[in-house]
Amino acid sequence: MKARRAGIFRSLRNYNYRLWAGGAFVSNVGTWVQRTAQDWLVLTQLTHHDASAVGLVMALQFGPQLLLLPWTGYAADHFNQRRLLIATQATMGALALALGVLTVAGVVRLWHVDAFAFLFGCAAAFDAPVRQTFVAELVGDADLHNAVALNSTSFNGARMIGPAVSGLVIAASGTGWAFLINGASFLAVLISLAFLRVSELHPNPRAGRTRGSFAEGLRYVWGRPDLRTILIMLFLIGTFGLNFPIFISTMAVSVFHADARGYGLLSSIMAIGTVPGALLGAGRKRPGFDLLLIGAGVFGIGCTLAAVAPGYWLFAGTLVVIGVAALTVTNTTNSMMQLSTEPAMRGRVMALRVGIALGGTPIGAPIVGWVANTFGPRWALGVGAASGFAAATVAVGFLAPHFRGTSRR
Repeated sequence: MKARRAGIFRSLRNYNYRLWAGGAFVSNVGTWVQRTAQDWLVLTQLTHHDASAVGLVMALQFGPQLLLLPWTGYAADHFNQRRLLIATQATMGALALALGVLTVAGVVRLWHVDAFAFLFGCAAAFDAPVRQTFVAELVGDADLHNAVALNSTSFNGARMIGPAVSGLVIAASGTGWAFLINGASFLAVLISLAFLRVSELHPNPRAGRTRGSFAEGLRYVWGRPDLRTILIMLFLIGTFGLNFPIFISTMAVSVFHADARGYGLLSSIMAIGTVPGALLGAGRKRPGFDLLLIGAGVFGIGCTLAAVAPGYWLFAGTLVVIGVAALTVTNTTNSMMQLSTEPAMRGRVMALRVGIALGGTPIGAPIVGWVANTFGPRWALGVGAASGFAAATVAVGFLAPHFRGTSRR
């Protein structure tokens, strides 16, 4: 058992990764505190339970992932990753503090939230691909999959804490203080980046500064059927399935009539199953398409069960299933794409991954919000279920020739 634990947590033996993981965990808790507060502010204080308004905020926050794609991948592949992370993390922290001040002062309006969501999304668009590829600089390729899985464990562990804390903060002090808490949490990441042992990093090869580097990345991905399939699956689930702020907030408020604490608890419960799921992933060697197929199928089943759940606690139980499945899909695609991509192309490929996974939100979130407003939250979850089953079908289409080839032999 000790050997097994050592294998699961092996990346933590690395000083740089250990320091980074500690700072990232604190910041992740703050991120989930703000996400929960932002959705609650829009749904219950700035509108009268308008799911479309929540969808618009999501579209503005995640749209820059696709809009800025030619520049975010270039930055991740060409610039010093540590310095770029310091810039993006400091920017997001400042934006959170500014929104918090507006909200505490009582002058925040819906257009303020929309504007800050877009600005935050622009900073996050540059942050996401470099933050994911920076893991390889911390631990090297040998422990990359393990470090990716431990990052996910940290993110989802924070997801268990952040929404519940947010619900308590909102109930006790108001949404503005939740934003201020998130702004302060970015200090943890900035401190960890400042104290890294730069001499012990494993720098990724920097790409040459030539024109058409983004087009080169597109050609590289298009020429790889495995990467194309992964991105199609991510687009389907990311666009129509990963709309949890809409799913959970509308079910909590409109169906189960929960308060801020009840809503925050649902968001935390969703993360309960993801932590052991991420740890199991950390113990695996290299994931494959079979795991992607299972994850997508279970995601569809989980959303279907959530859509028909008759009560609050049964709905909460289905969220655990959905959380594990979503984690399996996102973690597996992350590891598969990084491990199978040339190091000099990783930044652009990971920018494409993030852009496809989150950049479809401007399409999916308003549609899902409209479905929730027009037909009810349960039908919106039905859209999420369909995205999971569609992605599973894509995986079957990719694996079918391999199965036929095996059976012939």
